[in-house]
Amino acid sequence: MAEGSIATAPSPGAPSVDEEVFFGFTRPQAAAFLALVVIVVASPFVIYPFFLMKLLCFALFACAFNLLIGYVGLLSFGHAAYFGMGAYVSGYAAKEWGVTPEVAILLGGATGALLGIPFGWLAIRRTGIYFAMITLALAQMVYFFCVQAPFTGGEDGIQAIPRRSLFGVFSLDSDFAMYWVVAGVFLGGFLLIHRVVHSPFGQVLKAIRDNEPRAISLGYRTDDYKLMAFVLSAGIAGLAGAVKALAMKIATLTDVLWTMSGEVVLMSLVGGLGTIFGPVAGAAFIVTMQTYLAEFGAWVLVIQGVIFIAAVLAFRRGLVGEVGHLLKVKL
Repeated sequence: MAEGSIATAPSPGAPSVDEEVFFGFTRPQAAAFLALVVIVVASPFVIYPFFLMKLLCFALFACAFNLLIGYVGLLSFGHAAYFGMGAYVSGYAAKEWGVTPEVAILLGGATGALLGIPFGWLAIRRTGIYFAMITLALAQMVYFFCVQAPFTGGEDGIQAIPRRSLFGVFSLDSDFAMYWVVAGVFLGGFLLIHRVVHSPFGQVLKAIRDNEPRAISLGYRTDDYKLMAFVLSAGIAGLAGAVKALAMKIATLTDVLWTMSGEVVLMSLVGGLGTIFGPVAGAAFIVTMQTYLAEFGAWVLVIQGVIFIAAVLAFRRGLVGEVGHLLKVKL
């Protein structure tokens, strides 16, 4: 040691080199996010953009769902309601009102958030299986409303939804052009969720998840925090549904069916609950499997069931969760 130098130990609360923070990201997370951006930017040049748009829409949907279950501990079986209604409103506004894509997307996100206010207010009064069953019942009410409502088109849905031009300038008729809008919305939603999770608000959500009675004893109004998280999650789910309607040019009853809620649960579990990148990996895995195994028809559901069982037994933390555990980093 050089003369006059002072050896100091790192303070207990200081981040290590591996945990150094960049705008809320740890080093491993920053590297993973950079890799994600590179993949998103490069993929349309080698993979069909239509498939990629579907993947990114469901990845954002899964991220929205994971915000609620992974960081608040609330298992919703009714997230298809916000996803589907966002798709319907966005599609109807674009087709019948002639609004531009950005307005249609915002309307879809606002629809999901507005629907999440009364639904969340009712559901958060219970926890566990009771919360899950309330959200499922409310989502079924939305489904039957969509069956009867004239603007949804019934079993035919809203078809041939026009994409028009972004800001009235950039035409989105081609899948390649539309892809960049979908990618931008996905990355923006991903960063928003990351920022929420790593904010003081997010720390309170984690405290509620881990020990709600203690959070209450510390003076936090936990119901208010849970409601805000619920509405935010519903709004992002509606945003994902809106982008999906424009990208796929269709909104149908499948978007509000209970099986859609089951799929997003599967995506989050396979990817890894409570991880930032888990839902993205889970959505990519499930959507890819559905697309490339479609030739097996109804057997796709059987294959999904087998994979789900294998994932739960072999990867209890999910794909990304297990990778993070092996590397001893948080992803």
